[in-house]
Amino acid sequence: MQVKPSEQISSDDAEIILKHLPEWIQDALISRATEIDYPVEAIIEMAFTKCL
Repeated sequence: MQVKPSEQISSDDAEIILKHLPEWIQDALISRATEIDYPVEAIIEMAFTKCL
């Protein structure tokens, strides 16, 4: 499988990532995305960046 490097998480990748997280984290990320009207993939990127 060939992987193309990307600067951003795709919505498909975000869905896969969310499925592997505990439900309470999924709920928190989706809630925050809704609260600030951002796509959930952007919120996941922000969460990763904050941890690095």
